[in-house]
Amino acid sequence: QLQIAESGGGLVQSGWSLRLSCAASSYTLDYYDIGWFRQAPGKEREGVSCISRGGGSTDYADSVKGRFTISRDNAKNMVYLQMNSLKPEDTAVYYCHARRGYLEYWGQGTQVKVYS
Repeated sequence: QLQIAESGGGLVQSGWSLRLSCAASSYTLDYYDIGWFRQAPGKEREGVSCISRGGGSTDYADSVKGRFTISRDNAKNMVYLQMNSLKPEDTAVYYCHARRGYLEYWGQGTQVKVYS
């Protein structure tokens, strides 16, 4: 069973940057489409960004376009979310999600807090 874990969250000031990482163990991420989701207190989980297996296709929520960049390094079995110009409304728990057909896996999440 694929196991994925997020890291890189933290407490930062508005305007600063963070890079989240999603690492896989047990199996390679090569065959999985990867998405980043987030869930703010009292709100539903929402999609932030996704990247196709080969990395050739990416997509972003309107709220993060131009500020966040998703990438993957299949050789290192890692996926990243570079978050620039962070805003207080980006505060949430960020989750990595891997999907291959009907198979899907979630990480435990990493907390991001942005203060003004």
